[in-house]
Amino acid sequence: MLMEYTIERLKSGIPGFDDIIQGGFPSGTTVLVTGPTGSGKTTFGVQFVYKGVELYNEPGVIVTLEERAQDLRREMRAFGWDFEKYEKEGKLAIIDGVSAVVGLPSEEQYVLEGNLRAEDFLRYIYRVVKAIDAKRLVIDSIPSIAFRLGVENEIREVLLQLHTILLEMGVTSILTTEAPDPANGKISRYGIEEYIARGVVLLDFVEKEVELKRYLLVRKMRETKHSMKKYPFEITESGIVVYPSGEVY
Repeated sequence: MLMEYTIERLKSGIPGFDDIIQGGFPSGTTVLVTGPTGSGKTTFGVQFVYKGVELYNEPGVIVTLEERAQDLRREMRAFGWDFEKYEKEGKLAIIDGVSAVVGLPSEEQYVLEGNLRAEDFLRYIYRVVKAIDAKRLVIDSIPSIAFRLGVENEIREVLLQLHTILLEMGVTSILTTEAPDPANGKISRYGIEEYIARGVVLLDFVEKEVELKRYLLVRKMRETKHSMKKYPFEITESGIVVYPSGEVY
């Protein structure tokens, strides 16, 4: 008699989303969240980490490469999220990957220096993950890795290295990237991101009655049954909410 194979899953912390991916992300998986500017990619990734700490007591690391840690905290405070509380408890770490690049001083506990090589960049993230025994990680964003490290022409090799080290760390990770032209199938900047990830979630807009509406599509999620429908979602005063039973676009 064959034993039933069960997948350990992590709740996303995003209301409605787990209903369309069999209850949560497969533990240890790497998920690419892609979409155009303003679609909610950063909020999606940060909510995954923050709610992991708040609701499930699962430590997490946020690597911010597009804005300083202090700016990220201020923006997310609009959702009522208290980063400082969990940082003081050692359950949440924000790695500031911007200040050194733009030549500004940083008082953050975790700061990426301005002249790191790709290997040093990955090694630093690994150390912080292990330091707080993180279960969740978000890196925002892949294009900013290429810009920060000056490795645009080597991004394929860097992403393969990143994929390997994420598997070694055993964390459940979200990577964000830009989708240049989702309508025509171009859902990532470099064309490799979706291949190294075990899951791909597209956030985009659709015009509905002379108004732009947000929708979410799970393009890929290994070890998970999911539909290929476009589900409406909103960025509310408490974060992202997905409506799995709402009107499908």
